[in-house]
Amino acid sequence: MKNRLQIKTVIYGLISIALFGALLLFTFPLRKVEKTYSPGIVMFGDSIFGQVRDETAVSGYLAELSGREVFNGALGGTCASRIEREGRLAYTKDSLSFVLLSRAAAMDDFGLQQITRVRENATEYFEEVIDTVEVIDFSDVDILLVLYGVNDYHDGVPLENPEDPYDEFTFTGALRSALSYWQEAYPDLRILLLTPTYSWYEYSHETCEEKDEGGGILEAYVNREIEVAEEMGVEILDLYHDFYPHEVWEDWNLYTRDGLHPNEAGRRLLAETIAAYLEQ
Repeated sequence: MKNRLQIKTVIYGLISIALFGALLLFTFPLRKVEKTYSPGIVMFGDSIFGQVRDETAVSGYLAELSGREVFNGALGGTCASRIEREGRLAYTKDSLSFVLLSRAAAMDDFGLQQITRVRENATEYFEEVIDTVEVIDFSDVDILLVLYGVNDYHDGVPLENPEDPYDEFTFTGALRSALSYWQEAYPDLRILLLTPTYSWYEYSHETCEEKDEGGGILEAYVNREIEVAEEMGVEILDLYHDFYPHEVWEDWNLYTRDGLHPNEAGRRLLAETIAAYLEQ
């Protein structure tokens, strides 16, 4: 009798799951959007790329220098990794992390990103960016430029999970997962990783060589990114070592406006450096 009840319970449970799955499928079908846009270069990243979006942006200068159409898909404040927030079931910007944007591009389904609403300053352009990314035909894009790391560093994201090298809540795990999505879905796409740039923090009078938010100094993230790029067989351009002068504290204002975000000279330098690399 007891065994019969257990069998019935299992059967009813399976039927319930099947019905729920069918309801979910018909209620929330995969988004299939016509691909109408094929820029030569697509840029993903954080506010280093995303904060300025006019003709003096890195994307604007790069388009001018390379002669290619460049789409700036960078979103300020986002990370390569997903973020664990104590006491919350989810972090709003998780869906806009590089790893989940990469998964969406590979699955051709940006439904999660479309329902994400970030209520922060300087995020007004997010919705337009996602709308555009959704219609990009990545099979016809030549180059994907990827610049993340500084927000992972600021958030103290762990560098690695020794038990799971693809852990999306770690910096290197997120990079491996994201790159795997792109390589499997778009094997002909040229991917160029860019490391974070050197940074200064006026409020604490520290540089990125001193500041540690729990995951290590910024150079630790840079070095691990270089290792992952070699491991995954993608190109990487080091914008940390020997890029911005930093012999004295006052060097911060040569190429940045606040110690972190590039000023116009910095944006021009970034674009020139990237363009020169791509021409090699």
